[in-house]
Amino acid sequence: MKEILLTAIGVGGATVFGALIGFAFKKISHKFSDIVLSFAAGVMLAAAVLGLILPSLEYGGRFGLIWTVGGIFVGAMCLSLIDKLVPHLHKLVGNDGEAHKNEGLDKILLFVLAIAIHNLPEGIAAGVGFGSGDTSQALMIAGGIALQNIPEGMVIIGPMLASGVSARKTFVIAMMTGLVEVVGAFLGYFAVTIASFILPFALAFAGGTMLYVISDEMIPETHAHGSERGATYALLVGFCTILVSDVLLG
Repeated sequence: MKEILLTAIGVGGATVFGALIGFAFKKISHKFSDIVLSFAAGVMLAAAVLGLILPSLEYGGRFGLIWTVGGIFVGAMCLSLIDKLVPHLHKLVGNDGEAHKNEGLDKILLFVLAIAIHNLPEGIAAGVGFGSGDTSQALMIAGGIALQNIPEGMVIIGPMLASGVSARKTFVIAMMTGLVEVVGAFLGYFAVTIASFILPFALAFAGGTMLYVISDEMIPETHAHGSERGATYALLVGFCTILVSDVLLG
């Protein structure tokens, strides 16, 4: 229980850490944030495959393939539905980093709602990893999610401040979006520990949500500012870092 608590706080706190960096460097170059986000995408891709999808096949037994494929698609479709209802950050902020023109309060609420809703499945993915009982794989998944949260925390600060939100309220909002992941982590953990029979599906569901985030949100964001080649290699480095670690630490 202590491990899941500390990890949940770490995953949620990564958004806050990124926000603090955003305050310190209000004009962070797209090239830098794209490289960090691409590396995180590579880490998350390896974590999703090695830490969630392959274990789902293993725990699923004779029906493992059905549970895994079904879980991946259900997880992806859930996030697709969420995207239609509440667009994520890269759809609310233009390539110049400025928020689209909306009324002040509406824009703030949309930012908070979008980030919070999209953070919940990521927290659940981290919790499901711990519910499987494989701590090393769970930490790998949580690490990938935390890495992704740092640049996200960084890029939300500028538009918030530009829209007239005070620095204090901006920080509170960033902290609240991070807390959503803490809640999600405990939901995922208790769901699979209370009903262990859903573990194969839950692992695949979490893997599907991570694959969706990588393909629909992270990669398009990192390829939108002219740094495609660097972003691609950063993704490969992130993926291979987790692959090598998984093989060597076994």
